[in-house]
Amino acid sequence: MSATTQDQETQAREAERPSWNRFFERFGSSGPLVGLLVLVVVLSFLSPAFLTVNNMVNVFQQISVLAILALGMTAVIITAGIDLSVGSIVGLSGVVAGWTFVEAGLPMPVAFLAGLAVGALAGFISGLMITVGKLPPFIATLAMLSMARGLALVISDGQPISGYPDWFRNITRYQLFGVLPLSVLLVVVLFLLGAAYLRYRPSGRALYAIGGNEEVARLSGLKVQREKLKVYTAAGALAGLGGLILLSRLDSAQPTAGAGLELDVIAAVVIGGASLAGGRGSVSGTLVGALIIGFLRNGLNLLDVSAFWQQVIIGAVIAIAVMTDTLRRRSKH
Repeated sequence: MSATTQDQETQAREAERPSWNRFFERFGSSGPLVGLLVLVVVLSFLSPAFLTVNNMVNVFQQISVLAILALGMTAVIITAGIDLSVGSIVGLSGVVAGWTFVEAGLPMPVAFLAGLAVGALAGFISGLMITVGKLPPFIATLAMLSMARGLALVISDGQPISGYPDWFRNITRYQLFGVLPLSVLLVVVLFLLGAAYLRYRPSGRALYAIGGNEEVARLSGLKVQREKLKVYTAAGALAGLGGLILLSRLDSAQPTAGAGLELDVIAAVVIGGASLAGGRGSVSGTLVGALIIGFLRNGLNLLDVSAFWQQVIIGAVIAIAVMTDTLRRRSKH
């Protein structure tokens, strides 16, 4: 069969597909960015205080922890996994760092590394339960969610731990050139590194193959279990980093910090175009998803919408994002 004939048959099959199928395919690639722009325009009209420099800086600072956690979650979801423990790891890493500095009397850099290490260790254990213990990711990370939160409460005795050096608190207060917070700059650097890893590194591209079809990836020679273990460890380390940034911002290690944050993290990744079925997702889309959640919460606060209705509205946005992903996958069959 000639190439011309094949092209004609492909065009004919494309023309026979329902128009709504083609709409969802196109919407899936650019929908999050279009949604973000529409949201910004609408909120700008509804609240004059929304599109100001101070408010934009505030939103970017508010989403920095969410974005860092969502970066790790993006890799997890690309492999068709899920990590429900990241919110609890945020609380645990902050408490471990606080206890190491305030109670054990060790230098703050050591406390910082201890918090980061405990986050990576929690992710590594989740990865072991999934790859060696053969537990479904949902169950393994749900167990880690409970263990990490329990450990945070045991170590802190349920009480906040305060009293940190000025230089540590200034990490999230200092603004480069008087405008750009250091935490936002850190998010930009991490996302650039994440995008380069997924695009240019063979192990990064392998995550898409694993999420697309794990058995085919294994038969192709990919070390599926090793890559999954690395992904969950990295997600845990990023959650630990998020916990340390939150510790710096609050100037207090709260054992309940990050409670429920995993839902916003998963929502940011899915709204950004990643598929919960695996094999699809990007760090740029995740950043857009995090911005949508940040702008939405900020705009609703400016409009004086109650926190109860905010949960309803954000839940509806998540449902729409998941339904769009489901319809997009169906349109390919």
